[in-house]
Amino acid sequence: MDYVRLGNTGMEVSRLCMGCMSFGDKERWVHPWLLNEEQSRPIIRQALESGINFFDTANVYADGTSEEIVGRALKEYANRDEVVIATKVYFRMHEGPNGAGLSRKAIMSEVDKSLKRLGTDYVDLYQIHRWDYNTPIEETMEALHDVVKAGKVRYIGASAMYAWQFLKANHVAEKHGWTRFVSMQNHYNLMYREEEREMLPLCREEKIGVIPYSPLASGRLTRDWTESTLRSETDQVQRNKYDAMQDADRLIAERVASVAEQHGVPRAQIALAWLLHQSPVTSPIIGVTKMKHLEDGIAALSVKLTPEEISFLEEPYVPHPVVGPQ
Repeated sequence: MDYVRLGNTGMEVSRLCMGCMSFGDKERWVHPWLLNEEQSRPIIRQALESGINFFDTANVYADGTSEEIVGRALKEYANRDEVVIATKVYFRMHEGPNGAGLSRKAIMSEVDKSLKRLGTDYVDLYQIHRWDYNTPIEETMEALHDVVKAGKVRYIGASAMYAWQFLKANHVAEKHGWTRFVSMQNHYNLMYREEEREMLPLCREEKIGVIPYSPLASGRLTRDWTESTLRSETDQVQRNKYDAMQDADRLIAERVASVAEQHGVPRAQIALAWLLHQSPVTSPIIGVTKMKHLEDGIAALSVKLTPEEISFLEEPYVPHPVVGPQ
């Protein structure tokens, strides 16, 4: 496993990040494909043994049970000083007033709840899950700065927003001497490359770490176009992201299959290898519901694509509607 610095920080993260949205109590969330604690623990342990030290979750995942499962497993299997735990805040966690968003009240409340569920004194990377249009960004950035200064958070990051919003947030922080965002968790893969227009150039210029989610387009880059899975049949979020452009995306999936056949590897390895070749991608977030998914992720680190293969994979892409910041 290779380790790289997260953006312009000194913190070392593995070249792959374990996405933990797949772990949790399915009775507490909408996704029937979740893995419970007994099913999740072997995967987390194998990830650690493979050298992955970077784990990304969120307070909203499975109503907090993802954080609980990840926290207990890492406490048992890992050295806390070596692992990097990332979680997120924004989405609704309880009904009634102040149950969601990025107000000072919400952030101060939710960070303590996340720490309790994770069973740790601090979070390495605390990320805003979306942009809050109802709270002044000055209020959000000052609150995030204060949780850093309180020792509850080491670094802060953001996810899924427009480039102007991300730049504005960091400008506000710099103006007031507050902590700046060091990372961007955005939607980026061979089937969705709109981030190449503004967000990725901004991150390169500002030395921001990029940890893209959905690197395999929710599995659409890994299987025959007509093949379905439990997740593809039940995950409305996946459909919202990709159904509208599936006719155009089909050719991309076919080209991934072609390159994979030439290399003699599963398609997932080619799709991930392409992402790992992109600048300034730091650590793609891989979701795992089977051990093979983890094995393919690790193997992708050794796949080298030629410039001609990269062009072949990229050539069919057409502009897509923006998905993620909304």
